[in-house]
Amino acid sequence: MRATPYLMFNGNCEAAFKFYEQCLGGTAQMSTFAGTPAAEHVPAEMQGNILHACLTAGDVTLMGSDCPPDSYQQPAGISVALHINDPAEAERVFNALAEGGTVQMPLDETFWAARFGMVTDRFGTPWMINCEKAA
Repeated sequence: MRATPYLMFNGNCEAAFKFYEQCLGGTAQMSTFAGTPAAEHVPAEMQGNILHACLTAGDVTLMGSDCPPDSYQQPAGISVALHINDPAEAERVFNALAEGGTVQMPLDETFWAARFGMVTDRFGTPWMINCEKAA
């Protein structure tokens, strides 16, 4: 069994997943509502929005989509946690996600981690970056 974060967006899923490609690596696969059986269930202005996106970068898989504007809710009470082995890579990913976002806890050494920090990216997704201390 494995869990995969499925992120919901308010019309900016494509931009978010292109940003995540830059931050995390990998290539996102995306499809829009247009030309699918779901097209008849969304308004004309949503046809170009993302029905489904999937990004795989190493062992990380993120999925997401745009939802109707009247049903979008800002993420609350949850974060996407990334476990990164290399402190320099943890710094790079944290700084990339923080660009245009809000840092809740700067990336720093803690009693359990070589680096740990929390950031909400420019798209409203909360992240926790954890780089455990070497054993």
